Amino acid sequence: MTNLFNNLAIKLKVTIHKITTLGLVASYALSALIPMNVPTVQAQAALDELVTGITKSQEQSLPVSGNREAPRVIKIPVTAYNSLPNQTDSTPFNTADGTYVRDGLIAANFLPLGTRVKFPDLYGDKEFIVKDRMNARYNYKADIWMENYSDAIHFGVHYTTIEIYPVRVK
Repeated sequence: MTNLFNNLAIKLKVTIHKITTLGLVASYALSALIPMNVPTVQAQAALDELVTGITKSQEQSLPVSGNREAPRVIKIPVTAYNSLPNQTDSTPFNTADGTYVRDGLIAANFLPLGTRVKFPDLYGDKEFIVKDRMNARYNYKADIWMENYSDAIHFGVHYTTIEIYPVRVK
């Protein structure tokens, strides 16, 4: 009787091992077929046009701050992030305000969505817009979205000046 139980236990272990191995092989094959890549800028524009029905030429351009002085200037830590599942929530390519990720977006909890900012020490006059949120534990910090993981890693952490241009209410 003990011999029968030992044989059943061995068969069960072999079956579990086969199922586990098959599952790993299947998940590896699936990840090769469906890679988790960030869409290119062109693909993003096509997705935006498909969802909104507005082409890039029809889209309203954001107002430019021009040469006016920033109403608020502070120094904060700035990092970079990507649309990877371990860096985002369950919708890695969607921002907190429902748009798709693209160049020029930042995540920040201490600023209202739609706020325009500049990082003059890092990017000169390039404007960024707050479209995403960070984990609630981060208060005065900004996260710049980057398409490539290697670019975000290379960016690292910068303690830099941020110029804040508040949202204009019409």
